[in-house]
Amino acid sequence: MRLIRLLKNDLAKEISGWVEKDLISTEQARSICRLYDVDYDSIQNYSLGYRLLIGLGYLFIGLAVITLLGANWDEIPRALRMGGLLMLTLMTHGLAFKSYLTGRTSSAVGLFLLGNLFYGASIILIAQIYHLGEHMPDGIFWWALGSLPFGVLLKNSWLTLFSSLLAMLWFVLEFGMGFFPSLFPLFIVVSVYVLYKGPFSSILFLTTVASIGLWIEAVLSAVWAGERYDYTIHMEHLLVSVALFVWAYAVSGWLYAQSSHKAKDYGVLLSLWALRFGLVALFVFSFEGPWETLIESNWDQQRSMWLCVIVLLTASLWFAWQGRILQLLLPVAVFASLSMMAVVATEDRSAAVYFQIVYNIALIGTGIGLIVRGIHQGISHYFFLGVATILLTAFMRYIDLIGDYIGGAIMFMVLAAVLLCAAKYWKTHQGQGGTP
Repeated sequence: MRLIRLLKNDLAKEISGWVEKDLISTEQARSICRLYDVDYDSIQNYSLGYRLLIGLGYLFIGLAVITLLGANWDEIPRALRMGGLLMLTLMTHGLAFKSYLTGRTSSAVGLFLLGNLFYGASIILIAQIYHLGEHMPDGIFWWALGSLPFGVLLKNSWLTLFSSLLAMLWFVLEFGMGFFPSLFPLFIVVSVYVLYKGPFSSILFLTTVASIGLWIEAVLSAVWAGERYDYTIHMEHLLVSVALFVWAYAVSGWLYAQSSHKAKDYGVLLSLWALRFGLVALFVFSFEGPWETLIESNWDQQRSMWLCVIVLLTASLWFAWQGRILQLLLPVAVFASLSMMAVVATEDRSAAVYFQIVYNIALIGTGIGLIVRGIHQGISHYFFLGVATILLTAFMRYIDLIGDYIGGAIMFMVLAAVLLCAAKYWKTHQGQGGTP
């Protein structure tokens, strides 16, 4: 997967500089941009920074108005309060619809965002006037739900992201109070629709992926709670999360194998973040403490946990086969499965050190693999990520030595040999015409 797909807008800007220097023609620039599904002409008009500044400008206008209303709230008559809030919300949305119908989409997005802020303020302040609703998450839910249609109408990622973040806040508060957020999948479905129909949005995509993971874990928590309204986190959630990340990496390969440029971009993005979280997990489990905690756990929900893990890993293998990355995913799936079975079956707390040693070896092996892949494929991100993984492993082991100092010195010598061999491989590959 080529990470340059995530920098295609920057590439288009760079290409425009080539055109100005007469290195390539405008038509050649358009042809290069078409390879990455970028409109060369539109990218020259307004950048993401411009749109972000406009959005933030509308956001602070809304905050200023809300602050002024809050400061003078007690002095305003009750009827005027309610009428003013409703009028302000309706007028802002009316202007947004007018901008949308006249083709000024960027202005419409900003006004809809401003209107959504006024809508949320209206819900909160009117509830205070009439002492409505003691269950605070309800207000956030209606705010998120009322803001949702405008993102769908414009197929705009920022408006949809606004509703999705509110929905996630509602989800956390509702779940924390012992209530199950049954309508949360509605926001996931809408986000997927906007991602499919609208322009590429990395933030909305990652938010949607996180929402799907939260929902799956919440369903498991509700099932494991039984008749009790006690949605607590179990150790079984951790193993399901590992299977979810394996599945996410498999889906990334499947997305990259699609013909759509946007699907390829999402595949690269998902692969990158799955890899990063995988490395973080390896770092966490390269210490003895987490394994001791896992070994001492009761594992009361093994049957449903293993069912979820088997389903997710089976789905992962299918997606990996479809995405032609089975040779990459299969070792990961096997290693994760063996680790899960071993830690659940182990009862001796002293065995944690063996898990620690295995995961340190896996961490170093992953670093070596990233270095080789980066050199072989000419992707500097993988190369430097692999180097950083090995160096950080060495630093962690310096702080928390495995065994005695002689063992630590031997390990550092091994890491030095790995880095020197990587340099030798780089030199050899470069001499054979590789792209380091």
